[in-house]
Amino acid sequence: MTEGYIMGHAIITGTSSGIGQVLAQRLLEQGWSVTGLARRDPDLGRRYRHISVDLDDEEALGAVLHDLPESDALIHAAGLLRVGRHDGFNHDDGAQMWRLHVDVAARLIGAQVPKMRDGARIVVIGSRVAGGAAGRGLYAASKAALSGLVRSVAAELAPRGITVNIVAPGATDTPMLRDPARAAQRPKCPPIGRMVRPEEVAGTVAFLLSPDAGAITGQTIIICGGGSL
Repeated sequence: MTEGYIMGHAIITGTSSGIGQVLAQRLLEQGWSVTGLARRDPDLGRRYRHISVDLDDEEALGAVLHDLPESDALIHAAGLLRVGRHDGFNHDDGAQMWRLHVDVAARLIGAQVPKMRDGARIVVIGSRVAGGAAGRGLYAASKAALSGLVRSVAAELAPRGITVNIVAPGATDTPMLRDPARAAQRPKCPPIGRMVRPEEVAGTVAFLLSPDAGAITGQTIIICGGGSL
């Protein structure tokens, strides 16, 4: 990746909906080619290649990772939200969120970094909730763990110019926000008077992939509409 590098090949998880799909569309519009890892094919055009995989299936994911081509950017956008207070934790849900958010991120990084060019980019979609929120304990724990993972990998890859960052949105207007499984705990509208738009999250990720972001690594960028004020 040269100093004037603008676009290349990106691998994105969770492209079937939500932030992952909007991000894939944004990068395709900018001239990137995209390989998407998700269960359902969103059919995003000729520069989009879809690989159907259940990211929660360790064996299936391992087979896919082995065959992935070189990339200039890796974005882990797939996510799962299950809510519950401390006195009603569903530990199966907690284990699934840990696998999807943390273990899959680690497996993607471990398998893909050797195939990435110097100066490449890695972005993981986190959550503002990583700082803790009532009724979100197990979800928050899985997202909080990403900070330790990302900062450690960022330190290891800095000599290669590969940046590793987290983009952590607050409540974002995606299908996950309207999941019936969280109906009892609706998100609060932030001070800006609306939810975060997935296009805003995608735009921030796109900036981190740009040449202007080459000195930003090991950081968490929070997009919360003033919710943390």
